[in-house]
Amino acid sequence: MLPFPSPGPTPDRPRYRTETVPPHTPLRPVWACRSCGNPWPCPDARLLLRVEYENNPPGLSIYLAGLMFEAMRDLYHLNPHDGLSPSEMFDRFVAWGPFRRSSVRKL
Repeated sequence: MLPFPSPGPTPDRPRYRTETVPPHTPLRPVWACRSCGNPWPCPDARLLLRVEYENNPPGLSIYLAGLMFEAMRDLYHLNPHDGLSPSEMFDRFVAWGPFRRSSVRKL
């Protein structure tokens, strides 16, 4: 039997903060944005993450892939029967990033 994987990265980005507005970081285990309530990564988080990782696109992809793993674990635990498919999770978390590839090949 394989050991259970260790936790992935801590969802503490984007690191941009104000004193009056909550950060656009994910609220676990539902993976909604703490600031606007949209599914994370929300449009503001995506913009802030692109700026934060402007000089490190591979780092952004690695960070997002790790969070996708964490989100899959949390969301499938909460709703194992009719949650997002793996390809939908990939599109939500990774495909919008620096390499912008969908999990489904479009003809």
